[in-house]
Amino acid sequence: MSSVNEKIVYMDNNATTMVAPEVVDAMMPYLTDLYGNPSSMHTFGGQVGQAVSGAREKVAHILGADPEEITFTSCGTESDSTAILSALRTLPEKRHVVTTRIEHPAVKSLCDNLETLTGHKYKVTRLKVDAEGMIDMGEYEAALTDDTAVVSVMWANNETGNIYPVEKMASMAKERGILFHTDAVQAVGKIPIDLQKLDIDFLSLSGHKLHAPKGVGVLYIKRGTLFVPFLTGGHQENGRRGGTENVASIVGLGRACDLAAENMENENSRVRQLRDKLEEGLLAAVPNSRLNGHKTLRLPNTANISFEFVEGEAILLHMNQHNICASSGSACTSGSLEPSHVLRAMGVPFTAAHGSIRFSLSVYNSEEEVDYIIEKMPPIIELLRKMSPFWKGK
Repeated sequence: MSSVNEKIVYMDNNATTMVAPEVVDAMMPYLTDLYGNPSSMHTFGGQVGQAVSGAREKVAHILGADPEEITFTSCGTESDSTAILSALRTLPEKRHVVTTRIEHPAVKSLCDNLETLTGHKYKVTRLKVDAEGMIDMGEYEAALTDDTAVVSVMWANNETGNIYPVEKMASMAKERGILFHTDAVQAVGKIPIDLQKLDIDFLSLSGHKLHAPKGVGVLYIKRGTLFVPFLTGGHQENGRRGGTENVASIVGLGRACDLAAENMENENSRVRQLRDKLEEGLLAAVPNSRLNGHKTLRLPNTANISFEFVEGEAILLHMNQHNICASSGSACTSGSLEPSHVLRAMGVPFTAAHGSIRFSLSVYNSEEEVDYIIEKMPPIIELLRKMSPFWKGK
């Protein structure tokens, strides 16, 4: 597989996914003939508005929510910022935020800015994680105070795949009158979600993580939750998000949610088996390798493996020569040479954190691709270790 014309082995689905063919088909009419503005009064625009309403129902269905609780946004990052900033604006007397040390940069950077760019007007508590990347619920309970406005904890980590007990955490927050937000970008479509049964006030998702296009996201706002828009303008999205709707992508997201619901059993059986075969094969074939994250409380598609004494960027470059696509961490931080903040929070040794590779599968991956990676990876690591000043043939 040395030619760029040959098949790509794509296992970087936590960064982005291919747009499903069925999603492309659903979108095309709204990129061609059905170009009306969904807010227009005429029938030509009205039929486009009906398509947006239909997509809203499909998104609501996979979340176990009501359609009126769904607000379309441009991405998960916008949804995260909107939820947290709305919580702070609706509770101006409260100045405390609780989050974790392993959040996606969309939440991490916002919380950093809340402290530094406001002259420490806000206080942020960042919960620690253990060696497996899990939260101490005792520490969480102790962090909740009468000054806490909002908790923001991701449902599943984008680097390790760890799944967090947001159901219990949301209930604990509600008991204290605290709003709860979860970044569920990686969780939606991979694990069952029923928001009608939960105390979650805000939930964020992003279309391009579940085979819809980039540039469309969702913010779930539980009925009755006080809310202040982030983008103001027209009356779109029931006044919750100004700006003409990205109709084609919204329709695509609706179709993608249907497909994700249909494929969830596949995700949790066949995809999980492929993931397990991949990580078990690599851990057995490559000495001084380790799994990062919880062994079982993890998304079915994600394996984060450290290959000690080599650089992750060098590994990826050699993998790329074999047309294998993976990641050394979050795609939103891959330009940094610093080790993953998630792995640092877990206490992963420096010699292992730098050599971490995240494999994230989808329903489009095959066993042949897994076998191919298991074949190609050991020689790559062996070659790089021979060039590493830290490797001593351990």
